[in-house]
Amino acid sequence: MALRKILSDNHPVLRTRAQEVKNINNVVCRLIDDMIETMHDSEGVGLAANQVGVPKRILVASDCQEDAKVYELINPRCEEVEGEEVGVEGCLSVPGQYGQVPRYQKIIVSALNRKGEKVRLRLEGLPARILLHEMDHLDGILFTDKAVRMLDPDEMKSEEES
Repeated sequence: MALRKILSDNHPVLRTRAQEVKNINNVVCRLIDDMIETMHDSEGVGLAANQVGVPKRILVASDCQEDAKVYELINPRCEEVEGEEVGVEGCLSVPGQYGQVPRYQKIIVSALNRKGEKVRLRLEGLPARILLHEMDHLDGILFTDKAVRMLDPDEMKSEEES
C-alpha cells in the first residue's frame, strides 16, 4: 500500500466524469488499498479515485461508526433516494473550506466490491451524505458547486462547538 497525492480543487481531473471500471484486477484492488490508506492518513471519511488522479468510478467511504467499516465501491449507482436535509461538508480536495450542502437523507446504492460481487447498501444520515459526496466527485462535481452557503472559519468553529 502507498499514500497517494490528493488533488486540489483546481485540478481538471476533478471536473471530469470518471469512467466505468470494466475489469476488476490487482491494479484496481491496489488502488482501493492505497485510497483507504490515503483517506485514513488524511483523516478523511471518504475518497474518490479521481481525487488521487485516477478517473475511474471507484470510491471508499467510512460508515462513521465505532467499528469504522469502510465501504469499497466500484461503479456505484444510486437506486433510490428519500428526504432531504442540509448539513455541513468539507473535502480533502478543498482544504479549509466548509459549506452547507443539501443531500438526500436516505439512499439505496448498488455497486460492485473488489471481488466483482454486486453489493446493495441502504444508508441514512452521515454515511449517506458521505457516499453522495463521493459519488458527486465521480461525476466531476465538488461540494462547493452544491453548497447553499459557504461557512467562514469562525462559523465553522461555532458549528463544531454546538
